[in-house]
Amino acid sequence: MFSIDRWQEVFATIRRNKLRTALTAISVAWGIFVLVFLLGLGRGLDQGLRHTFAKDATNGIWLSANKTSIAHDGYDVGRRLTFDNRDFDRARATAGVDHSSGQYFIKGGQFGGGTMPTKHGVKANAFQVNAVHPDAFFLKAHTMIAGRFLDEADQRDRRKSVVIGKPCVDFLFAPGEDPIGAWIDVADISFQVVGVFTDPNGAEEERQLYIPVSTAQLAFNGGDRLGMIQVTVGDANAAEAKAITRKIVEQLAERHQFDPADVQAVRVHDNVEQFDRFSKLFLMISTFVLVIGFGSLAAGVVGVSNIMMIAVKERTKEIGIRKALGATPWSIVFMIVQEAVFLTGVAGLLGLAGGVGLLAVIANNVESDFLLNPSIDIRIGVGAALFLVVTGALAGYFPARAAAKVNPIQTLRDG
Repeated sequence: MFSIDRWQEVFATIRRNKLRTALTAISVAWGIFVLVFLLGLGRGLDQGLRHTFAKDATNGIWLSANKTSIAHDGYDVGRRLTFDNRDFDRARATAGVDHSSGQYFIKGGQFGGGTMPTKHGVKANAFQVNAVHPDAFFLKAHTMIAGRFLDEADQRDRRKSVVIGKPCVDFLFAPGEDPIGAWIDVADISFQVVGVFTDPNGAEEERQLYIPVSTAQLAFNGGDRLGMIQVTVGDANAAEAKAITRKIVEQLAERHQFDPADVQAVRVHDNVEQFDRFSKLFLMISTFVLVIGFGSLAAGVVGVSNIMMIAVKERTKEIGIRKALGATPWSIVFMIVQEAVFLTGVAGLLGLAGGVGLLAVIANNVESDFLLNPSIDIRIGVGAALFLVVTGALAGYFPARAAAKVNPIQTLRDG
């Protein structure tokens, strides 16, 4: 491998056969490039999927009260439903439910209806206010960085406790000022800050406040009304989660007298089912990507094998002369294998660099929630390149060994 003479022979052979060398290099580089690029895209899609679902618990189910669309038990269609605390208690007691929270929409709606003026001293801004139970923490990706989240004592005693996001702290409080224990006004009602949270999904998820649902119902004339029930279902699979949801909907239908089959009466957002559906879809995409990628790699292997077999056949007379001059069979084999390893190694690294480079360009210039940081584990790329080098060496070894065994006299006579 470290023989200068042998390296000189390898480079001389490459110079004499520029077209063959180029075809071999292109075949190897393309196989590695396609494999790396497709694997990187597949990884980016998988990370995008997980980022999309990271905003909420992947085992979470949200049930929102809506209008009926099916006449039932003497009631006409279009009847507006409203949940209450008893509905929440029954849902919480349902078998399979892990964590649960009700939510009261203070201003009558979930989207665009929960923003309320919040003040501290002379500073004021509008933030999203969520009236929830303590277990709402398990339905989000929030991380507490100071204090605590709401607890059962806040809910039971209707305390004026509030948990706020870091952007709220940055706006309402002076730099270095400790918000824990401070009082802020939410819609002209004072609440004491008990915790501060962050969220990996950014400011949109952090510009929020959480107060006990019992306090909100009392302070904002909510009675015992709820607009949404939220639950997590532990490690339940999609089928089990669907059965739990169906049980809760049947309980709601019994109390509020609507058809359990009325999908409009209760709007259900099932993260378990959606995550399972998307996971299966991306598994199919990843499998397709792997098949195409390894197909390209196999095509590179076949290309190398064919080209090396042709190269050895072309050099049969040369090999006969070398043997006649005293060259050993193994020296001939090593020379051809060294050429194959050199070509596949250099071309493989070029293909690897091209694939990684293109993925970096896409990652820096394409902004999409479905394609997040497309990249590849460099160990996989290097492993694929080494695989091609080994197969290239074998592709040169077997025909070279066969050629090295021929009788030099017969080879020269045939040439």
